[in-house]
Amino acid sequence: MSEVKLHSFSIKSSKLAVIGLGYVGLPLAVEFGKHRPVVGFDINTKRIESLRLGQDATLEVSDDELASAKELRFTCLPSEIADCNVYIVTVPTPIDAQKRPDLTPLIKASETIGEVLKKGDIVVYESTVYPGATEEECVPILERVSGLRFNEDFYAGYSPERINPGDKTHRLPNITKVTSGSTPEVADFIDLFYGTIIKAGTHKAPSIRVAEAAKVIENTQRDLNIALINELALIFNKIGIDTEAVLQAAGTKWNFLPFRPGLVGGHCIGVDPYYLTHKAEAVGYHPQIILAGRRLNDGMGAYVAGQLVKALLRNRIQVQDANVLVMGMVFKENCPDLRNTRVIDVVTELKEYDINVDVFDPWIDPEEAQHEFGITPVSEPQPNSYDGIVLAVAHEEFKAMGEAALRNLGRKEHVIYDLKYVLPADQSDLRL
Repeated sequence: MSEVKLHSFSIKSSKLAVIGLGYVGLPLAVEFGKHRPVVGFDINTKRIESLRLGQDATLEVSDDELASAKELRFTCLPSEIADCNVYIVTVPTPIDAQKRPDLTPLIKASETIGEVLKKGDIVVYESTVYPGATEEECVPILERVSGLRFNEDFYAGYSPERINPGDKTHRLPNITKVTSGSTPEVADFIDLFYGTIIKAGTHKAPSIRVAEAAKVIENTQRDLNIALINELALIFNKIGIDTEAVLQAAGTKWNFLPFRPGLVGGHCIGVDPYYLTHKAEAVGYHPQIILAGRRLNDGMGAYVAGQLVKALLRNRIQVQDANVLVMGMVFKENCPDLRNTRVIDVVTELKEYDINVDVFDPWIDPEEAQHEFGITPVSEPQPNSYDGIVLAVAHEEFKAMGEAALRNLGRKEHVIYDLKYVLPADQSDLRL
């Protein structure tokens, strides 16, 4: 982009479209919408309708915050983003049943933008991808659909999302933003553009591929650290010592990292490593450590179910037709996010033993749970009804119940399996 073009395409006059209004896109659209014209686009008409009413089902943005974005409007019509000149793509990038990257939402978003792309426009991707995907997968679609030429007629960038669902401390404006662009001038523009809303500052990466790689290794690192702790938990369970007690003791050293065992799901940690390994294998390298960590973490649901079954047998509780309550379905505490939750692995495995499983989670939308997993959660668990109770998610509501209220849900003989250390060690029958 020449200096003249860059100056004519000023930050002040930029009109933004955010494509995808989920956990990542909506906070971004709201923050920008406090300062400049923004069109929020999503193909989910129900989502658009609720946002127009000032309601966010993800609970990432409050009603007051939504109302404060005076220059933000919502649409599901591609024609209504045609007059924008900056497009930020925040659609999901999941994996398929074979653990392969599913770029379908990204491809469709790129096609939608390509239909309205004009000379001088900039398209920035935030969706998690493997290094090279923006320029190898998305840009060719933009070129094909629009008929324009990359880095001559239009430009691209990548700025990885760092939204942490349910976290009311680390919000978009106070999380450092990594930025990048397809030319040095565009990189400068994108960095300054995000800098208008990011109080924590930005980090301009030297290339789009570097920014893409930074995103996937952030969560790959966390995934491997949790895999290590999960493996330690398996070992300590066999030895007969309490994992949390060991971690508390080790945590007294200043540089010991405070990870805990558990089910590793969600939109990032349980997904991103597969994007990196997919690219590695495509260039002829077969990852070992990363995939070993993934296999271990993916197997934790079956391990948890097996441990509960053994505990029931030890307590002479018949396994077949036993009633088990799984408390919590979302992938993390205090948010309604069901994406890639691995609690479903526990539920599915327990059903393989002919166990009757109820799921209770005050945070989730029952319709979404039914649509995604075929599960209808109970609205309120009945007292004295369960042979086993699995504390799968550490919601504040569950912590507030305490041992007595939880025990009251069980039959005379029952087992409480605390995966998230909701209760003190001496108040549960089994811990991870």
